[in-house]
Amino acid sequence: MRVKKRFSLLAATAALTVSCAANAAPIFINILTGGTSGVYYPIGVGLSQIYSEGIEGSKTSVQATKASVENLNLLQAGRGELAFALGDSVADAKNGVEDAGFKAPLTKLRAIAGAYPNYIQIVANKESGIKTLADLKGKTISVGAPKSGTELNARAIFKAAGLTYDDMSKVQYLPFAESVELIKNRQLDATLQSSGLGMAAIRDLASTMSLNYVSIPAEVVTKIGNAAYLPAQIPANTYDGQPDPVPTVAITNILVTHSDVSDDVAYKMTKLMFDNLKRLGNSHSAAKDIHVQNAAKNLPIPLHPGAERYYKEVGAL
Repeated sequence: MRVKKRFSLLAATAALTVSCAANAAPIFINILTGGTSGVYYPIGVGLSQIYSEGIEGSKTSVQATKASVENLNLLQAGRGELAFALGDSVADAKNGVEDAGFKAPLTKLRAIAGAYPNYIQIVANKESGIKTLADLKGKTISVGAPKSGTELNARAIFKAAGLTYDDMSKVQYLPFAESVELIKNRQLDATLQSSGLGMAAIRDLASTMSLNYVSIPAEVVTKIGNAAYLPAQIPANTYDGQPDPVPTVAITNILVTHSDVSDDVAYKMTKLMFDNLKRLGNSHSAAKDIHVQNAAKNLPIPLHPGAERYYKEVGAL
């Protein structure tokens, strides 16, 4: 009898030890962003700091990537817990559009929130004479990494405007910072960027040379035929030498996680973001356009149950 009691005590102690060890296991939150000179990265850093302080036992990190398409594929593979991605790329990922960079439907993706809009921003060295989309014919342009969210945007817009890459004298597939450096060095005429307003790379370029900001007319947006693309404007004076509003396209960014992230962690990630929006806006002004009332609407993938719980609590569903 004494042996049996001793065995029971040992078993209970072992179970308690295992339970404590499990409770003490770190919560890894790797945030997948984009290039360091874009908007995803500084907002990702801001979220990382908020989560590190607000989620007990968390170990947060921020990973610079090629953005939307790479981020979604990494999430599906379990190599990140939160990612920024453009809404049209998320829809393509769900449907497994191979030409968009998805070899099969990504079934694990779950939404945390619809965030701020990306604006398509086409800027050209003023000396190039590029003022309209048609003026890009015979010129050199950078359109982002191959099959990145930005490059997919470029394809859609050019097609709607009756243009193809063959109309350009040269198309480069480069990230923000490298595109800007080539324009500074007169090795590139223009670049198309898909980003939040006030992005560092364009601010830097505008401070060093005169630029033309190329309009994307509303009729071109309509011809794209994709509900994710909405007519919008870059407000006047967003950048140096841009005194007038510029018609363009807006595409909602989505914060995405995956189904293996626990409901509790997803809930905390969602709640902490909205509880700290003012602080997040200090990371980058684009984050000031994140609003809880719109965050759960018109999403191309299901909400994570943890995020859904938060939106029900605050009456946003």
